Amino acid sequence: MNKFLNKQRTPILVLSVLFLALGFLWERNFLLAATAVAGFPILVKAVMALLQKSFSIELLVVIAITGALYLNEYNESSLVSFFFLFGDYLEARTLQKTRNSIQGLLDLVPAEALVMKDGVPVLVPVEEIEQGRIVLVKTGGKVPVDGTVVEGTGSIDQSSMTGESIPVYKQTGDAVFAGTVLEQGTLQIEATGVGEDTSFARMIELVEEAQETKTTAEKFLNRFAKWYTPAIIVLSFVVYFLTKNLHIAITFLVIACPGALVIGAPVSTVAGIGNAARQGVLYKGGEALEKMAKVDVALFDKTGTLTTGKPEVTLFEVFDPEKEQAVSEAVYFTEQVSEHPLGAAIMQFLAKRVNIKEHALKGEVVPGQGVKAVYKDTPVAVGNDALMETEGVPVPAPLAERLSALRNTGKTMMLIAINGKAEGIIGIEDPLKDGAKDAVQKLRDAGIQEIYMLSGDHDHTVQAVAKQLHLDGAMGSMKPDGKAEIVKKHKKAGKTVLMAGDGVNDAPALALADVGLAMGMGGADVSIETADVVLMAHEIQQVAIAKTIARRTVANIRENTAIAMGTVLLLLAGVLMERVGLSIGMFVHEASILAVILNAMRLIRK
Repeated sequence: MNKFLNKQRTPILVLSVLFLALGFLWERNFLLAATAVAGFPILVKAVMALLQKSFSIELLVVIAITGALYLNEYNESSLVSFFFLFGDYLEARTLQKTRNSIQGLLDLVPAEALVMKDGVPVLVPVEEIEQGRIVLVKTGGKVPVDGTVVEGTGSIDQSSMTGESIPVYKQTGDAVFAGTVLEQGTLQIEATGVGEDTSFARMIELVEEAQETKTTAEKFLNRFAKWYTPAIIVLSFVVYFLTKNLHIAITFLVIACPGALVIGAPVSTVAGIGNAARQGVLYKGGEALEKMAKVDVALFDKTGTLTTGKPEVTLFEVFDPEKEQAVSEAVYFTEQVSEHPLGAAIMQFLAKRVNIKEHALKGEVVPGQGVKAVYKDTPVAVGNDALMETEGVPVPAPLAERLSALRNTGKTMMLIAINGKAEGIIGIEDPLKDGAKDAVQKLRDAGIQEIYMLSGDHDHTVQAVAKQLHLDGAMGSMKPDGKAEIVKKHKKAGKTVLMAGDGVNDAPALALADVGLAMGMGGADVSIETADVVLMAHEIQQVAIAKTIARRTVANIRENTAIAMGTVLLLLAGVLMERVGLSIGMFVHEASILAVILNAMRLIRK
């Protein structure tokens, strides 16, 4: 019955308005019809609540309507039932609107897509696309799958995923996501995620689940309403016995309804979570949003969070210029053994300088030190000071001092040794992300008092990066359990701690923090599952956005609570002073519901 009445909410409201108009303009008995039409859904909800042994707000309104009918106050009974029904209608429409703002994103995934079959594009339903198939997307087209570009170039609008409006250039090897739009170019994409397995589908699922959860404030208000409602019924009887005036007692009963108080927190939470999602920030629930508003200490992983996570060779120096080509070839040959990102960066840097077809089959990786191999019957070693010591390569004092100075600037320094002699040095840096410095300042502006960096990288590199970003501190050579201990330390000091990271090694700290934040849907699955907040893009700027939205949402909940409580107290005072009647009181009461709804809607526009 309740589901049926909810579906017929609009016709019932229209019919009650018609009967109200006829009642006030023509025949008074139509007011009885208006009371019956608008009051029936309220009565059904009240009875269903009583069957579940719960005193609902609807029960207060039913008692008030019954009392008004007993007093032959048809004007009052019809207006009370209409105003309450209209407030319920506004509440439902508002919550649906905020949820639809997220559901509307689903329209960004096309129903059909062009799939390459025998070199020819064929239009097929998206649900029939399988992993590994090649999908063709042309200018203006919507990307239907998660995948990797295998041919073509183009600019993609990823704002639906990341909140960033500036198009991103894509080429062979780059990842693309379902729900994004190809603004210019033509791409062939190998599908790696389809249907419910796309990042976009997971984003929608996360937001929908989050919007159903409750904040601490909501849970408190629901418990409060559970005891408040029967208390008001008892107080209304007290008012009747003291005043001997049934009209005042009924008015007291209706006006004391905590309607705006109960709806204020949920509508703010749903609006805040929806707004965050449109800006690429996924909160997994109202409690995560509430905790984020209180964060005063932020801990960041370095690689991939504050830096790009893509090492680049910024210094390649051969001591004897005449040997530069030979040394470059020896280094390239030797680094083929390595699977480390630093080795890949060196090979990428040297790829255009050398022309080597031989593969190093007998090289050796020395964990934590570097690599070594034999090139043209000559031993070659590329690595740190420890490797040089192991290989018996002397490092003159002036060179050691220079290496130390370069490391203090944030470079990871390596030595090149050929046939037991130092022949050159390599400097590698993991560049700061664009806007990282501004993002750190925005975090402070958003209320985060202390910002630290935790990293498994060498301490001198970590300290150099921290200095560039003006952080409050940094710790290098950190292992997963070490990061977790730092989180515990700050929590023990009474701080509300945010931990941001994107790797498997960050998962323990993410789980222990008050708020765990995973940087990007492309991060490790375990970090995304563990985190309370997920950023759709690897952009630190979004952390400040997440914090700002959380603060505004919590402030909005407090504003709505103040509006609701203030309205009830003023109206109750007016009733007891016999200055506020039943219909006027109900009108103001429903106006307060509209006020908290409109106040919450401000979160959607920000």
